[in-house]
Amino acid sequence: MARNFSGAAAKSWWRIALGALLLATLAAAWLVLYPPGGSADELGQQLSALQAQTAAKRALLASTRQHVAAVEQGRAEGDKFLNEYFLSRRTAYSTLLSELVDAADRAKIKPKEHAYSTEPIEGSDTLSMMSISANYEGTYANLMRFVHELDRSPRLLIIEGLNAAPQATGGTLNISMKIDTFVRDDGLEP
Repeated sequence: MARNFSGAAAKSWWRIALGALLLATLAAAWLVLYPPGGSADELGQQLSALQAQTAAKRALLASTRQHVAAVEQGRAEGDKFLNEYFLSRRTAYSTLLSELVDAADRAKIKPKEHAYSTEPIEGSDTLSMMSISANYEGTYANLMRFVHELDRSPRLLIIEGLNAAPQATGGTLNISMKIDTFVRDDGLEP
């Protein structure tokens, strides 16, 4: 009887071993047919989608870099324009007065009184518009040379108004001008 018991136990163990092998085979077949990360086709599709996303992101990055370069170039050119054509508030009055007097001397027109006023430009913390009311005396030809000299000025000078009235003597004109220019704050003032 001991033999039968060991034969029945051996059959039972063989059945368990065969069941375990069958279960392992079924699990392996399941993993082959349905891998946990997806099939080769699914992984290929995911790879293609990721490569397309990567290409799109690289194109967006290149476009953004171009925009950044354009903005930096625009900022540099804007700063250059401001520095070249707008006067510093610290030296604006003396620079303009000497420039107007020099232009009047070259045009042979006689400068009289000058008055300055400065108004902030709406929307800007650092820019102002300076208006100069200036009076001169000279001939029409001298006036045209003076306007030409102002036009050739390295500063941005805008002649807003010009009145010329003849004097009673000698063909000379009393000239009244309003000239606008722009002033920037450099942030150096207290």
